[in-house]
Amino acid sequence: MTSPDRVDRDALDPQATALVLFDLLEGYREAAEEAGAIPVLVRLADACRDRSVPVFHAVADHHPTGVDYGRTLTDVDRHHRPYGRHEPPPATYGHGAAGRRILRELGPAETDEVIPKHRWNAFFQTHLELAVRTRGVDTVLLAGGSTHVGIAATAYAARDLDLHVVVVRDGCTGRQPQRDLLLDEILPRLARVRTTDEIIEMLDRSSPPPTKDTT
Repeated sequence: MTSPDRVDRDALDPQATALVLFDLLEGYREAAEEAGAIPVLVRLADACRDRSVPVFHAVADHHPTGVDYGRTLTDVDRHHRPYGRHEPPPATYGHGAAGRRILRELGPAETDEVIPKHRWNAFFQTHLELAVRTRGVDTVLLAGGSTHVGIAATAYAARDLDLHVVVVRDGCTGRQPQRDLLLDEILPRLARVRTTDEIIEMLDRSSPPPTKDTT
């Protein structure tokens, strides 16, 4: 990890940066559409690919029966309703399920890498850390959702791994009150929170933008 004292807060080195797209899946399409995140992230992912910034898709992956799904006790369910009877694990994200497919607008492109994950933290018992370390990455751009679930868990984990984190403000999904609280009050304490436009400018501040072949 490069010392924060030696990092330009307003620049991103494409050779040391990776984009992690969290649970941007067909099963969560409605949430992504409500947040207006899909066109924003298509643009960001394409900008990253054009600048040779690796793109990772962290994808929910569970046994079709849900036997390996998280079962810790909580006060509310995934819809933020008080728990009554135990809610059975959703079958949406089992191996081969349609809901587990990456949003068609986002690829994955041939150069992207898919990271099957089993908990909210995309680094937990996956090869994501190995994948970024071996590429010389010390900064992760983080987008997807839900903000108060997977984005928060992965951002905290990345910080504990001494990775710089930039959260994509307009590329995060989830329930509005929790999303705003995280983006405005909590995540800025452990990461930089920037818009897609700002992130692309930061990438181009370190190196000139790629030229498009118009012939």
